[in-house]
Amino acid sequence: MNADVLGTAVIPVESRRFANWRVLASLPGLRSAVWAILPALLLAGSFGELTPVQAQQTSGLITQDQAQAIGLERAWWGQAVFNPSRDKIAHIVIDEDNLYVQATSGHVTAFDAEDGRKLWAVLLGSNDDPMFPVAANETECIVIVGTKMVCLQKRTGKILWTLRLPGAPSTGAAVDDDHVYYGTLNGSVYAFSLKRIRELYLEQRLPQWSYDAFVWKYKAAGEVTSTPIAGGRLVKFASRDGSVYAVSARDRRLAFQFETDAPIVAPMALSGRSLYLASEDFTFYSIDAENGSVNWDFSTGLPIRKAPHVVGNDLFVTPDRGGMYCMSTSAGTQRWWNKAITQFVAVGGNSVYASDANMNLLMLSRSEGKVTGSLPVRHYTYRVANDRTDRLYLSTANGTVVCLRPTGRPYPTFHRYPDRLPLMPEFEPEPGTEPAGDNPPADGN
Repeated sequence: MNADVLGTAVIPVESRRFANWRVLASLPGLRSAVWAILPALLLAGSFGELTPVQAQQTSGLITQDQAQAIGLERAWWGQAVFNPSRDKIAHIVIDEDNLYVQATSGHVTAFDAEDGRKLWAVLLGSNDDPMFPVAANETECIVIVGTKMVCLQKRTGKILWTLRLPGAPSTGAAVDDDHVYYGTLNGSVYAFSLKRIRELYLEQRLPQWSYDAFVWKYKAAGEVTSTPIAGGRLVKFASRDGSVYAVSARDRRLAFQFETDAPIVAPMALSGRSLYLASEDFTFYSIDAENGSVNWDFSTGLPIRKAPHVVGNDLFVTPDRGGMYCMSTSAGTQRWWNKAITQFVAVGGNSVYASDANMNLLMLSRSEGKVTGSLPVRHYTYRVANDRTDRLYLSTANGTVVCLRPTGRPYPTFHRYPDRLPLMPEFEPEPGTEPAGDNPPADGN
């Protein structure tokens, strides 16, 4: 373990016995003491398990009957490492393999996205260091916490390396096959060589020699407001100066600069050769990701501060207090608009799942946008906007996570990267793919 990551503890989760943490933390006078020795207690297996009845009472789990009312079934549920007396959810990130729950205390809990096994829990940095969302590839995940970049093994949580950052971060990390990138408050984007980082790690020269892995820096006119989009020959990022920049991943040479009339603060989305972005001038754009030419634009009349989501040929855009639009990715034409929607959640088959202002989980017709079902789940205050698969992930404020899936779909649909889908069995599903009961999945290592 790299000693430079102050306060870092890696906790392979071998039991669910810490689930009664919420009970212990609620006792007057014990909160601080228990929280201080939490890693040791977790490793020692000192907590008892929640019974199914206790789980229902403490987290208000969505029942199978409730889920079936909107065409879903509960796949699994789990409890992230969390201090309910002071913690808040900082981020929940999903990829095709794992779900990562990041708490404001610095804890990161990783679940298997499909079966819910708790893979590991890691404490990064000191309490309340600013933390950005996890970025992951097939084998590693990278987190920026404070002024450091930490790389972990994706399946075990083992810390592989730590990098000291030369500038105050304003975005999370982005990674491709050769480099890792991040943006800063002063408008710079930095690129570091993954090959050189690994060499320095093997030579035990990190983090002191972090700058030796530096490849290039590109300076924009304002704060970098979107996590860089890496992949292919260009790296794309947006700035508060109202521009999108595309630079060569190899040598930072500017390929194009696309200018708008106002700052760009919403995350961008890339699908194929199209880059989707929203400006504070109330205009939504689709531009060619290779040369910056405009494919089409669309005026909403309202600011857009949430990321757009692409699933197949459908593009979902949610302006502030302006409902949700479903649009054609190729032409920008409006398929439908539903004024009640406040957040995109997922797409499963012919249904779109979304939230409304009352925190109901709604099922909509994908072709028309009409509401076909509703589930009141106000206590699940955090819903992951998942455009990668057909799974729905919801969390309570105290870190109880529930995964829902379309009824009768034991195997996921991969929307963004269908080539990453594992080989499926030809005949019957393997044992254990039935809907989840009231017990959480067994923990992994």
